[in-house]
Amino acid sequence: MSKARLVITAVVVEGRPQSEVAAAYSVSKGWVSKLVARYRDEGDTAFEPRSRRPKTSPNATPEATIKLITEIRIRLTAHGRDAGPDTIVWYLQHDHKLIVSVSTVARVLTRAGLVTAEPAKRPRSSYIRFQADMPNETWQSDFTHYRLHNGVDVEILTWLDDHSRYALSVTAHLRVTGANVVSTFRQACADHGIPASTLTDNGMVYTTRFAGGHNGQHTRNGLETELARLHITQKNSRPNHPTTCGKVERFQQTLKKWLRAQPDQPTTIAELQTLIDTFVDEYNHHRPHTSLAHRATPATAYQARPKATPSNTDTEPHHRVRHDRIDDSGVVTLRHNARLHHIGIGRTHARTHIIMLIADLDIRIINAATGELLRKLTLNPNIDYQPTGAPKGPTRPKTTRTEPR
Repeated sequence: MSKARLVITAVVVEGRPQSEVAAAYSVSKGWVSKLVARYRDEGDTAFEPRSRRPKTSPNATPEATIKLITEIRIRLTAHGRDAGPDTIVWYLQHDHKLIVSVSTVARVLTRAGLVTAEPAKRPRSSYIRFQADMPNETWQSDFTHYRLHNGVDVEILTWLDDHSRYALSVTAHLRVTGANVVSTFRQACADHGIPASTLTDNGMVYTTRFAGGHNGQHTRNGLETELARLHITQKNSRPNHPTTCGKVERFQQTLKKWLRAQPDQPTTIAELQTLIDTFVDEYNHHRPHTSLAHRATPATAYQARPKATPSNTDTEPHHRVRHDRIDDSGVVTLRHNARLHHIGIGRTHARTHIIMLIADLDIRIINAATGELLRKLTLNPNIDYQPTGAPKGPTRPKTTRTEPR
Protein backbone atom coordinates (compact mmCIF):
# COMPACT_ATOMS: atom_id res chain seq x y z
CA MET A 1 0.00 0.00 0.00
CA SER A 2 1.39 3.42 -0.97
CA LYS A 3 1.90 6.17 1.58
CA ALA A 4 -0.52 8.36 -0.39
CA ARG A 5 -3.34 5.86 0.23
CA LEU A 6 -2.53 5.78 3.97
CA VAL A 7 -2.54 9.55 4.24
CA ILE A 8 -5.78 10.00 2.29
CA THR A 9 -7.56 7.25 4.24
CA ALA A 10 -6.43 8.73 7.57
CA VAL A 11 -7.75 12.19 6.69
CA VAL A 12 -10.87 11.36 4.68
CA VAL A 13 -12.12 8.15 6.33
CA GLU A 14 -10.85 8.55 9.89
CA GLY A 15 -11.37 12.29 9.92
CA ARG A 16 -8.01 13.03 11.58
CA PRO A 17 -6.52 16.52 11.31
CA GLN A 18 -4.07 16.98 8.45
CA SER A 19 -1.33 18.25 10.80
CA GLU A 20 -1.63 15.12 12.95
CA VAL A 21 -1.47 12.82 9.90
CA ALA A 22 1.56 14.71 8.56
CA ALA A 23 3.41 14.25 11.84
CA ALA A 24 2.39 10.59 12.14
CA TYR A 25 3.71 9.65 8.67
CA SER A 26 6.70 12.07 8.59
CA VAL A 27 5.51 14.12 5.62
CA SER A 28 4.91 17.82 5.19
CA LYS A 29 1.52 19.37 5.95
CA GLY A 30 1.56 21.02 2.51
CA TRP A 31 1.93 17.67 0.75
CA VAL A 32 -0.98 16.22 2.78
CA SER A 33 -3.15 19.21 1.87
CA LYS A 34 -2.36 18.90 -1.86
CA LEU A 35 -2.92 15.14 -1.77
CA VAL A 36 -6.35 15.43 -0.14
CA ALA A 37 -7.37 18.17 -2.60
CA ARG A 38 -6.26 15.99 -5.52
CA TYR A 39 -8.28 13.06 -4.15
CA ARG A 40 -11.42 15.16 -3.99
CA ASP A 41 -10.87 16.29 -7.63
CA GLU A 42 -9.62 13.08 -9.24
CA GLY A 43 -10.78 10.23 -7.02
CA ASP A 44 -8.76 7.03 -6.74
CA THR A 45 -6.11 8.22 -9.28
CA ALA A 46 -4.68 10.29 -6.43
CA PHE A 47 -3.42 7.05 -4.86
CA GLU A 48 -0.78 6.73 -7.66
CA PRO A 49 2.06 9.19 -8.17
CA ARG A 50 1.81 11.52 -11.12
CA SER A 51 4.14 11.15 -14.09
CA ARG A 52 7.26 13.29 -13.90
CA ARG A 53 7.38 13.59 -17.64
CA PRO A 54 7.40 17.28 -18.66
CA LYS A 55 4.27 18.65 -20.28
CA THR A 56 6.31 19.89 -23.22
CA SER A 57 9.55 18.55 -24.79
CA PRO A 58 11.10 21.27 -26.96
CA ASN A 59 14.04 19.01 -27.89
CA ALA A 60 11.93 16.01 -28.86
CA THR A 61 12.26 14.70 -32.40
CA PRO A 62 9.44 16.20 -34.52
CA GLU A 63 6.74 13.83 -35.69
CA ALA A 64 7.51 14.73 -39.32
CA THR A 65 11.12 13.61 -38.84
CA ILE A 66 10.03 10.36 -37.16
CA LYS A 67 7.71 9.65 -40.08
CA LEU A 68 10.48 10.41 -42.57
CA ILE A 69 12.90 8.05 -40.78
CA THR A 70 10.44 5.17 -40.94
CA GLU A 71 9.64 5.89 -44.60
CA ILE A 72 13.33 5.84 -45.55
CA ARG A 73 13.82 2.59 -43.63
CA ILE A 74 10.88 0.90 -45.36
CA ARG A 75 11.91 2.16 -48.81
CA LEU A 76 15.55 1.07 -48.50
CA THR A 77 14.57 -2.34 -47.15
CA ALA A 78 12.09 -2.89 -49.98
CA HIS A 79 14.82 -2.20 -52.55
CA GLY A 80 17.31 -4.55 -50.89
CA ARG A 81 19.64 -1.75 -49.74
CA ASP A 82 21.39 -1.22 -46.45
CA ALA A 83 18.88 0.45 -44.11
CA GLY A 84 20.86 0.81 -40.87
CA PRO A 85 20.83 3.97 -38.74
CA ASP A 86 24.13 5.22 -40.23
CA THR A 87 22.76 5.01 -43.77
CA ILE A 88 19.47 6.67 -42.82
CA VAL A 89 21.40 9.53 -41.17
CA TRP A 90 23.28 10.04 -44.44
CA TYR A 91 20.07 10.22 -46.48
CA LEU A 92 18.48 12.62 -43.99
CA GLN A 93 21.47 14.95 -44.25
CA HIS A 94 22.03 14.81 -48.01
CA ASP A 95 18.48 14.52 -49.32
CA HIS A 96 16.48 16.39 -46.68
CA LYS A 97 19.09 18.67 -45.00
CA LEU A 98 18.23 17.26 -41.56
CA ILE A 99 20.86 16.58 -38.90
CA VAL A 100 19.79 13.65 -36.69
CA SER A 101 22.07 11.53 -34.53
CA VAL A 102 22.56 7.82 -35.16
CA SER A 103 21.29 6.99 -31.66
CA THR A 104 18.07 8.95 -32.28
CA VAL A 105 17.41 7.08 -35.51
CA ALA A 106 18.06 3.77 -33.75
CA ARG A 107 15.55 4.63 -31.01
CA VAL A 108 12.92 5.67 -33.57
CA LEU A 109 13.33 2.40 -35.48
CA THR A 110 13.13 0.35 -32.28
CA ARG A 111 9.98 2.09 -31.07
CA ALA A 112 8.38 1.61 -34.49
CA GLY A 113 9.05 -2.14 -34.33
CA LEU A 114 11.34 -2.03 -37.39
CA VAL A 115 14.33 -3.65 -35.68
CA THR A 116 14.63 -7.43 -35.50
CA ALA A 117 16.58 -8.59 -32.47
CA GLU A 118 19.57 -10.75 -33.37
CA PRO A 119 21.77 -13.02 -31.26
CA ALA A 120 24.81 -11.37 -29.75
CA LYS A 121 27.62 -11.19 -32.28
CA ARG A 122 31.35 -11.08 -31.89
CA PRO A 123 32.30 -7.41 -31.29
CA ARG A 124 33.97 -5.61 -34.17
CA SER A 125 36.83 -4.54 -31.91
CA SER A 126 37.92 -8.17 -31.63
CA TYR A 127 38.76 -8.38 -35.33
CA ILE A 128 42.15 -7.40 -36.73
CA ARG A 129 41.04 -4.98 -39.43
CA PHE A 130 43.20 -4.26 -42.46
CA GLN A 131 42.65 -1.56 -45.05
CA ALA A 132 45.02 -0.48 -47.80
CA ASP A 133 46.30 3.10 -47.40
CA MET A 134 45.99 4.04 -51.07
CA PRO A 135 43.68 3.30 -54.01
CA ASN A 136 45.04 0.53 -56.26
CA GLU A 137 47.30 -0.64 -53.46
CA THR A 138 45.36 -3.92 -53.30
CA TRP A 139 42.54 -5.32 -55.44
CA GLN A 140 40.41 -8.08 -53.96
CA SER A 141 38.63 -10.59 -56.17
CA ASP A 142 36.14 -13.41 -55.71
CA PHE A 143 33.14 -14.94 -57.46
CA THR A 144 29.76 -16.05 -56.17
CA HIS A 145 26.76 -18.03 -57.42
CA TYR A 146 23.35 -16.67 -58.41
CA ARG A 147 20.30 -18.52 -59.71
CA LEU A 148 18.36 -17.05 -62.63
CA HIS A 149 14.57 -16.98 -62.68
CA ASN A 150 14.50 -20.02 -64.98
CA GLY A 151 16.57 -22.08 -62.50
CA VAL A 152 19.94 -21.81 -64.28
CA ASP A 153 22.91 -21.28 -61.93
CA VAL A 154 25.44 -18.65 -63.02
CA GLU A 155 28.46 -17.00 -61.39
CA ILE A 156 29.34 -13.35 -60.73
CA LEU A 157 33.01 -12.31 -60.78
CA THR A 158 34.12 -9.18 -58.87
CA TRP A 159 37.25 -7.03 -58.68
CA LEU A 160 37.11 -4.57 -55.74
CA ASP A 161 39.56 -1.90 -54.57
CA ASP A 162 40.54 -2.66 -50.97
CA HIS A 163 41.08 0.96 -49.87
CA SER A 164 37.89 2.58 -51.20
CA ARG A 165 35.56 -0.44 -51.75
CA TYR A 166 35.20 0.82 -55.33
CA ALA A 167 33.73 -1.90 -57.55
CA LEU A 168 36.20 -2.00 -60.45
CA SER A 169 34.62 -4.83 -62.42
CA VAL A 170 31.52 -6.95 -61.76
CA THR A 171 30.57 -9.39 -64.52
CA ALA A 172 28.19 -12.35 -64.91
CA HIS A 173 29.31 -15.64 -66.48
CA LEU A 174 27.80 -19.06 -67.02
CA ARG A 175 30.90 -20.36 -65.28
CA VAL A 176 33.97 -18.40 -64.13
CA THR A 177 37.15 -19.66 -65.79
CA GLY A 178 40.78 -18.65 -65.68
CA ALA A 179 40.34 -16.87 -69.01
CA ASN A 180 37.45 -14.83 -67.53
CA VAL A 181 39.62 -13.80 -64.60
CA VAL A 182 42.46 -12.64 -66.85
CA SER A 183 40.23 -10.79 -69.33
CA THR A 184 38.28 -8.93 -66.63
CA PHE A 185 41.51 -8.07 -64.81
CA ARG A 186 43.05 -6.64 -67.98
CA GLN A 187 39.94 -4.58 -68.67
CA ALA A 188 39.93 -3.25 -65.09
CA CYS A 189 43.60 -2.27 -65.49
CA ALA A 190 42.78 -0.47 -68.74
CA ASP A 191 39.95 1.42 -67.01
CA HIS A 192 41.53 2.18 -63.64
CA GLY A 193 45.29 1.65 -63.84
CA ILE A 194 47.53 -1.21 -62.73
CA PRO A 195 47.36 -2.15 -59.01
CA ALA A 196 50.33 -2.77 -56.77
CA SER A 197 48.95 -6.10 -55.51
CA THR A 198 45.98 -8.47 -55.62
CA LEU A 199 44.32 -10.47 -52.85
CA THR A 200 42.23 -13.57 -53.57
CA ASP A 201 41.46 -16.98 -52.17
CA ASN A 202 43.22 -20.13 -53.44
CA GLY A 203 40.79 -21.06 -56.19
CA MET A 204 42.32 -22.63 -59.28
CA VAL A 205 41.31 -19.64 -61.41
CA TYR A 206 43.58 -17.46 -59.21
CA THR A 207 46.51 -19.72 -58.30
CA THR A 208 47.79 -23.25 -58.90
CA ARG A 209 50.09 -23.39 -55.88
CA PHE A 210 47.94 -26.07 -54.21
CA ALA A 211 47.40 -28.09 -57.39
CA GLY A 212 49.10 -31.43 -57.85
CA GLY A 213 50.51 -33.21 -60.86
CA HIS A 214 51.71 -31.23 -63.87
CA ASN A 215 49.78 -28.12 -62.75
CA GLY A 216 51.44 -27.98 -59.36
CA GLN A 217 53.04 -25.20 -57.38
CA HIS A 218 55.99 -24.82 -59.78
CA THR A 219 53.73 -23.68 -62.63
CA ARG A 220 51.68 -20.54 -63.23
CA ASN A 221 48.17 -20.12 -64.50
CA GLY A 222 47.00 -17.20 -66.64
CA LEU A 223 46.51 -14.70 -63.81
CA GLU A 224 49.78 -15.56 -62.11
CA THR A 225 51.62 -15.10 -65.41
CA GLU A 226 49.93 -11.73 -65.99
CA LEU A 227 50.74 -10.49 -62.49
CA ALA A 228 54.38 -11.53 -62.78
CA ARG A 229 54.66 -9.75 -66.14
CA LEU A 230 53.35 -6.51 -64.65
CA HIS A 231 55.41 -6.80 -61.41
CA ILE A 232 52.20 -7.02 -59.34
CA THR A 233 52.44 -8.70 -55.94
CA GLN A 234 50.03 -11.62 -55.62
CA LYS A 235 48.60 -12.34 -52.18
CA ASN A 236 46.38 -15.31 -51.33
CA SER A 237 44.42 -15.99 -48.17
CA ARG A 238 45.34 -18.90 -45.97
CA PRO A 239 43.11 -21.96 -46.30
CA ASN A 240 40.01 -21.82 -44.05
CA HIS A 241 40.42 -18.06 -43.45
CA PRO A 242 37.65 -16.49 -45.55
CA THR A 243 37.68 -13.21 -43.57
CA THR A 244 40.95 -12.26 -45.28
CA CYS A 245 38.92 -11.44 -48.39
CA GLY A 246 36.03 -10.12 -46.33
CA LYS A 247 35.53 -6.86 -48.22
CA VAL A 248 34.77 -8.44 -51.57
CA GLU A 249 32.63 -11.13 -49.93
CA ARG A 250 30.65 -8.46 -48.07
CA PHE A 251 30.14 -6.65 -51.39
CA GLN A 252 28.79 -9.85 -52.93
CA GLN A 253 26.29 -10.24 -50.07
CA THR A 254 25.06 -6.68 -50.62
CA LEU A 255 24.82 -7.23 -54.37
CA LYS A 256 22.83 -10.47 -54.08
CA LYS A 257 20.50 -9.00 -51.48
CA TRP A 258 19.72 -6.17 -53.90
CA LEU A 259 19.30 -8.55 -56.85
CA ARG A 260 16.84 -10.76 -54.97
CA ALA A 261 14.74 -7.71 -54.06
CA GLN A 262 14.17 -6.74 -57.71
CA PRO A 263 10.60 -7.41 -58.91
CA ASP A 264 11.71 -8.56 -62.38
CA GLN A 265 14.18 -11.39 -61.89
CA PRO A 266 16.60 -12.01 -64.81
CA THR A 267 16.25 -15.08 -66.99
CA THR A 268 19.43 -14.57 -69.06
CA ILE A 269 23.01 -13.54 -68.32
CA ALA A 270 22.50 -10.35 -70.35
CA GLU A 271 19.53 -9.34 -68.19
CA LEU A 272 21.52 -10.15 -65.05
CA GLN A 273 24.43 -8.03 -66.30
CA THR A 274 22.08 -5.09 -66.88
CA LEU A 275 20.88 -5.30 -63.27
CA ILE A 276 24.47 -5.63 -62.02
CA ASP A 277 25.53 -2.50 -63.94
CA THR A 278 22.65 -0.56 -62.38
CA PHE A 279 23.64 -1.69 -58.89
CA VAL A 280 27.36 -0.94 -59.42
CA ASP A 281 26.60 2.63 -60.54
CA GLU A 282 24.42 3.19 -57.46
CA TYR A 283 26.96 1.51 -55.15
CA ASN A 284 30.00 3.40 -56.46
CA HIS A 285 28.58 6.89 -56.96
CA HIS A 286 25.40 7.40 -54.92
CA ARG A 287 25.28 5.03 -51.94
CA PRO A 288 27.07 6.04 -48.71
CA HIS A 289 29.46 3.37 -47.46
CA THR A 290 29.31 2.83 -43.70
CA SER A 291 32.92 1.57 -43.53
CA LEU A 292 34.42 4.69 -45.15
CA ALA A 293 35.31 7.93 -43.39
CA HIS A 294 32.51 10.51 -43.33
CA ARG A 295 30.20 7.95 -45.02
CA ALA A 296 31.77 8.78 -48.38
CA THR A 297 30.85 6.96 -51.57
CA PRO A 298 33.44 4.50 -52.91
CA ALA A 299 34.01 6.72 -55.97
CA THR A 300 34.84 9.71 -53.74
CA ALA A 301 37.27 7.66 -51.65
CA TYR A 302 38.85 6.16 -54.79
CA GLN A 303 39.54 9.59 -56.32
CA ALA A 304 40.61 11.37 -53.11
CA ARG A 305 44.19 10.10 -52.97
CA PRO A 306 47.02 9.30 -55.39
CA LYS A 307 46.91 5.73 -56.70
CA ALA A 308 49.52 3.12 -55.90
CA THR A 309 51.45 1.47 -58.71
CA PRO A 310 53.42 -1.79 -59.03
CA SER A 311 56.98 -1.93 -57.84
CA ASN A 312 59.66 -2.48 -60.47
CA THR A 313 62.02 -4.93 -58.81
CA ASP A 314 64.92 -3.83 -61.03
CA THR A 315 64.89 -0.15 -60.03
CA GLU A 316 62.70 -0.13 -56.96
CA PRO A 317 63.15 2.92 -54.70
CA HIS A 318 62.46 2.90 -50.98
CA HIS A 319 58.70 3.38 -50.56
CA ARG A 320 56.85 4.21 -47.38
CA VAL A 321 53.36 5.32 -46.40
CA ARG A 322 53.28 7.04 -43.02
CA HIS A 323 50.40 8.47 -40.98
CA ASP A 324 51.19 11.46 -38.78
CA ARG A 325 49.85 14.77 -37.50
CA ILE A 326 51.25 18.26 -38.10
CA ASP A 327 52.39 19.89 -34.85
CA ASP A 328 51.23 23.23 -33.49
CA SER A 329 54.00 25.10 -35.32
CA GLY A 330 52.96 23.69 -38.72
CA VAL A 331 55.87 21.22 -38.97
CA VAL A 332 56.09 17.45 -39.39
CA THR A 333 59.23 15.35 -38.83
CA LEU A 334 60.70 12.61 -41.00
CA ARG A 335 63.74 10.41 -40.41
CA HIS A 336 65.92 9.69 -43.45
CA ASN A 337 69.16 7.71 -43.23
CA ALA A 338 69.13 7.94 -39.40
CA ARG A 339 68.83 11.75 -39.53
CA LEU A 340 65.71 13.60 -38.38
CA HIS A 341 64.40 16.29 -40.73
CA HIS A 342 61.70 18.89 -40.07
CA ILE A 343 59.35 19.69 -42.96
CA GLY A 344 57.44 22.95 -42.92
CA ILE A 345 53.76 22.76 -43.93
CA GLY A 346 52.34 25.98 -42.48
CA ARG A 347 50.60 27.00 -39.26
CA THR A 348 47.22 27.04 -41.03
CA HIS A 349 47.42 23.24 -41.10
CA ALA A 350 48.44 22.78 -37.45
CA ARG A 351 47.14 19.56 -35.83
CA THR A 352 45.91 18.25 -39.20
CA HIS A 353 46.12 14.48 -39.64
CA ILE A 354 48.17 13.66 -42.74
CA ILE A 355 49.47 10.81 -44.87
CA MET A 356 53.04 10.97 -46.17
CA LEU A 357 53.77 9.15 -49.43
CA ILE A 358 57.53 8.66 -49.50
CA ALA A 359 59.53 7.42 -52.49
CA ASP A 360 63.18 7.90 -51.49
CA LEU A 361 63.61 11.70 -51.47
CA ASP A 362 60.32 12.47 -53.24
CA ILE A 363 57.63 13.22 -50.68
CA ARG A 364 53.93 14.01 -51.02
CA ILE A 365 52.00 15.15 -47.94
CA ILE A 366 48.21 14.93 -48.15
CA ASN A 367 45.31 15.67 -45.81
CA ALA A 368 44.15 12.32 -44.40
CA ALA A 369 40.51 13.41 -44.26
CA THR A 370 40.09 15.15 -47.63
CA GLY A 371 42.95 13.87 -49.79
CA GLU A 372 44.13 17.47 -50.46
CA LEU A 373 47.80 17.74 -51.42
CA LEU A 374 49.37 19.99 -48.76
CA ARG A 375 52.97 19.88 -49.98
CA LYS A 376 55.14 18.14 -52.54
CA LEU A 377 58.92 18.30 -52.16
CA THR A 378 62.24 16.64 -52.81
CA LEU A 379 63.97 16.20 -49.47
CA ASN A 380 67.36 17.86 -49.11
CA PRO A 381 69.25 15.35 -46.92
CA ASN A 382 71.98 17.89 -46.10
CA ILE A 383 69.81 20.27 -44.09
CA ASP A 384 67.56 19.76 -41.08
CA TYR A 385 64.65 22.13 -41.77
CA GLN A 386 62.90 21.91 -45.13
CA PRO A 387 61.35 25.39 -45.57
CA THR A 388 58.05 26.00 -47.33
CA GLY A 389 59.52 28.76 -49.47
CA ALA A 390 56.89 31.24 -48.28
CA PRO A 391 58.11 34.72 -47.26
CA LYS A 392 58.78 35.16 -43.55
CA GLY A 393 56.36 37.46 -41.77
CA PRO A 394 53.83 39.89 -43.29
CA THR A 395 54.89 41.95 -46.26
CA ARG A 396 54.98 45.63 -45.29
CA PRO A 397 54.55 48.44 -47.82
CA LYS A 398 57.61 50.57 -48.39
CA THR A 399 57.42 54.12 -47.03
CA THR A 400 59.22 57.14 -48.43
CA ARG A 401 61.10 59.17 -45.86
CA THR A 402 60.74 62.88 -46.26
CA GLU A 403 63.25 65.44 -44.95
CA PRO A 404 61.89 68.11 -42.64
CA ARG A 405 61.86 71.62 -44.09
